[in-house]
Formats: sequence, structure tokens, C-alpha cells
Amino acid sequence: MRETSENGKREFLRTRAKMMRSEPTDAELRLWQVLRGKRLSGYKFKRQVPIDRYIADFVCFSHRLIVEADGSQHVDSEHDRMRDAYLQSQGFQLMRFMNYDILTNDEGVSAMILAALDGFEVGAGPLSPTPLPRGERGSLSDATGASA
Repeated sequence: MRETSENGKREFLRTRAKMMRSEPTDAELRLWQVLRGKRLSGYKFKRQVPIDRYIADFVCFSHRLIVEADGSQHVDSEHDRMRDAYLQSQGFQLMRFMNYDILTNDEGVSAMILAALDGFEVGAGPLSPTPLPRGERGSLSDATGASA
């Protein structure tokens, strides 16, 4: 019985993800125009991807990077904190950008994503769209010096 239940949940997530791909928000559409078709320096992204019991907005599987476009409903969301913790426990790094930032500064958002991808190394520390403290900045400091 459990297998049937699990299959039903997976099918529900696939159907929901397909619907979300066909009805993107303005910010998701803008970000997808940057990420699709390996437009961001050849990195392959997929959109609205089911990962276990969650749906990620954009995923670069080769670097285990998830990029989320967030509206105001995501500010201080306990559900998002639990979701992020779970996805991080599965080996993913997450970057969250507010819709306003994507719509008004897509080049800056793109640069931050690219800097995170270019700086990726196996076993590297977590990616973050926020700058490191002054004494801890490395080669990514020029590209990620401003927060999203």
C-alpha cells in the first residue's frame, strides 16, 4: 500500500511541476530567460523540478545548485527553512533571490549565480548570495560583493 501512496505523491508532484512550468511568475520567466538553453556560460539548468517531496524553481544538477525566485510570502517562512535544511542535507546548495531583485537587476543576479557556479569545487563550503566578511573574502569577492 505504501508503494502506491509514494507513486501517487510522485505523480502529483510531477503534475504540479508541469503546471508551474506552464504558468511561471514574471520573475521566474525573467530568470529562466537567463538560465535556459545553457545561456549562462554553458551551465545546464532545469526548471520546476521535483526533488523528493519538494519542487525546486531552477536546478543545476552538475553543481547541485538550486536557485529560488521568492515573493514576499517566503519572507520568514518556517516551511522554507525546513525545506532548505532538507535539500541541503541531500547535498544541494541554495540561492534565494527576491522577485524584485530578479526583475530590476537580472544582470546582478546572473553574475552572482555564475560566480557561485564558477567558484564551485567538490567539497567547497556552502554557496551564499550574501558577501563574506571582509577578512574571509576569496576570489569570488568581486563578483559577489553586493547582496541580492
